[in-house]
Amino acid sequence: MTDRTTTAPRICPNCDGFASAAITLGGRNARGQLRTITAHCPACNGTGIAPTRRNREGARA
Repeated sequence: MTDRTTTAPRICPNCDGFASAAITLGGRNARGQLRTITAHCPACNGTGIAPTRRNREGARA
């Protein structure tokens, strides 16, 4: 069995990896398409991956 050479990315705990969502505003535009906006997770800025933790001075590893 081979070992992983890189670690798996940490999934954002706030959005569970689903960082962006299309939200319907209701109604349709002049062309008949639904009006939507895109909302991004504020914790991971729409990447779906949690930011890495930084070591603080004096903290144990």
